[in-house]
Amino acid sequence: MTSKRLKLMGTQEIGIRLGSISRQRVNQLTAKTHFPKPAADLAQGRVWLAEDIEEWISVHRAEDALKPVRATKS
Repeated sequence: MTSKRLKLMGTQEIGIRLGSISRQRVNQLTAKTHFPKPAADLAQGRVWLAEDIEEWISVHRAEDALKPVRATKS
């Protein structure tokens, strides 16, 4: 049986992906109705599926969709 690892992003990772915007700005964006719903709300904070964030970026932030995705630790 093969398990697929979930790729998640928190506010810090989203901020980095959007060009190093602040956590406050990420929180403003995530409050908008067109932003994806979090996959989970943990004690550490909210997390989103990376694929949902990448799709949102491609639709709402086209200029950021062209930026290379920074490698993250697995």
